[in-house]
Amino acid sequence: MKKSLARFLFRPCVLLAVLLAAGACRKELPMIRSEVDYVALPTTPERIEGFFLLNEGNMGSNKCTIDHFDARSGGYRRNIYPERNPGVVKELGDVGNDLAIHDRRLYAVVNCSNLVEVMDVYTAEHIGSISIPNCRYIVFEGDRAYVSSYAGPVQIDPEARPGKVVEIDTRTLEITREVTVGYQPEEMVITGGRLYVANSGGYRFPDYDRTVSVIDLDSFEVVNTIDVAINLHRMELDRYGRIYVSSRGDYYGTGSDIYVIDAATERVIGSLGIAASEMCIDDDQLYIISTEWSYTSQSNEVSYAVYDTAEQRIVSRNFITDGTDREIVLPYGVAVNPETKELYVCDATNYVTPGYLYCFSPEGKFRWRVRTGDIPAHIAFSPEPFY
Repeated sequence: MKKSLARFLFRPCVLLAVLLAAGACRKELPMIRSEVDYVALPTTPERIEGFFLLNEGNMGSNKCTIDHFDARSGGYRRNIYPERNPGVVKELGDVGNDLAIHDRRLYAVVNCSNLVEVMDVYTAEHIGSISIPNCRYIVFEGDRAYVSSYAGPVQIDPEARPGKVVEIDTRTLEITREVTVGYQPEEMVITGGRLYVANSGGYRFPDYDRTVSVIDLDSFEVVNTIDVAINLHRMELDRYGRIYVSSRGDYYGTGSDIYVIDAATERVIGSLGIAASEMCIDDDQLYIISTEWSYTSQSNEVSYAVYDTAEQRIVSRNFITDGTDREIVLPYGVAVNPETKELYVCDATNYVTPGYLYCFSPEGKFRWRVRTGDIPAHIAFSPEPFY
């Protein structure tokens, strides 16, 4: 039987037929096409051509996707990556955690797939990827990118090792330096030649970390550690040199809050007395969404606040002014268009089915909403057209 099989395989005509059949089957493999909804009237933007939205996808589902909104056409296109990159196996991967644009490249931090995916901002075509274990967030300074990393497996572990910040040369996409920081580091900001990273210690529950690590970018060493509050997460920097860092609390007796660090003295100078799950800053306005879960009450308390960083006071307890907030099931992301000042709120609904993106006028009035991928969360505004 082996001899007969060998004769069969090496007959030229049979081999050619097999190859042709295989090629035909390959051509019949389905390509995942993007879908487009026209949700807004076409406009003629001066600076912001549109935005990309990263859908996280539930952990273990391999459903991280990218959508794109084109301001000139008013079209919202879902799941653009597979169509532009049909040869990439498993597409973007598992759990998108951050999205940013730098030097005409689009960077997606994919947490559980342990990589930073780098794409052309004009086409979303794959340029390269950087392998970083349990990567979380990304910031840039010049021709360097900085990525926070839990530096270990995705699991609750009281003995989990400290995290790290990784430096990447954006020209070569090579890792150039690493530095150890606190436990399970999250978001970062850069000012005055120093990088500040919020350490959560989320894997070490109930013994959360409560520090911000300060890294000198020249030496790439930790030069200070600021004690703030437990379970730190988000970070924003205002034009006055103040850093806002959110504490998620412990979901039981210790609530969430936002703490303020003076970058000049590297000391905590106060707190806002308001819970925060997500936040973003535009000019002097800090927009804050809170979906504060309590294991005690088994429910979420939701709020949409605005803090004026110039006046240093809360100026609104709800930036959605027409009652549309009652339609949003689970607010999960917030962004402000720096040109039009339109407000965007991501609704994760139930975490396992497609979510929604809501657009509001600068006055907080509803304009449109559109279906997204699973768990919409991170928006990157682009000054470049998308083809």
